[in-house]
Amino acid sequence: QVQLVESGGGLVQAGGSLRLSCAASGRTLRTYAMAWFRQAPGKEREPVVAVSWSGGGIYTADSVKGRFTISRDNAKNTVSLQMNSLKPEDTAVYYCAGNPLGTIQTIPRQADFGSWGQGTQVIVSS
Repeated sequence: QVQLVESGGGLVQAGGSLRLSCAASGRTLRTYAMAWFRQAPGKEREPVVAVSWSGGGIYTADSVKGRFTISRDNAKNTVSLQMNSLKPEDTAVYYCAGNPLGTIQTIPRQADFGSWGQGTQVIVSS
């Protein structure tokens, strides 16, 4: 099982940017599909972005299209989430997740991801 640790969260004004990072240890992420989920207060956890092991499959939630980008660096065993033009509704705890099967569904499912980080808080002020 791979261990995941997120970093980069914080407080930012609306319109600003943040870059979240997810560092892996224990195993290589090379064959993993990776995703970022988020959970806002009082809401269910939802997928934000995801990428297959090859990079050929990418999912981006409609609510963040054109603003959020997932990227992976297999050499560094990291995955990043670049968030631009942040909105107050992006406020949530963001989780990095890994799926050893390497593929992603049309809409990524939490149950497919067996490895999770502890989460990092993002707060966007208006």
